[in-house]
Amino acid sequence: MDYGKFKYEASKKVHDARKKSRTVQMKEIKVRPRTDDHDLAFKIRNLKKFLEKNNRVKVTLTFRGREMAYMDQGVQVLQRIANEVAEEGAVDQPPTSEARNRMSMVIVPK
Repeated sequence: MDYGKFKYEASKKVHDARKKSRTVQMKEIKVRPRTDDHDLAFKIRNLKKFLEKNNRVKVTLTFRGREMAYMDQGVQVLQRIANEVAEEGAVDQPPTSEARNRMSMVIVPK
């Protein structure tokens, strides 16, 4: 067999495989513990759009100043978001504290 032809066919296979593959993006939504209901609903609607496009979504909750004393409210906000998008996605990484002023969770599409 001709080596040049072999190399050409191998490169075509790699090219086709790369063209057919789909990269999954990680989107991020940032919220605060005192985010209003309407603003939170707007962010949840965007989160659902991201999940429909098969993107992973990282929800980050940032605390500033005296808000850090109410970390349990942050867990409640993240649980509320997880419950609202339960039909479209599942929680891949439960709410965890990344730093002393930040919590996050990862939601993946179903």
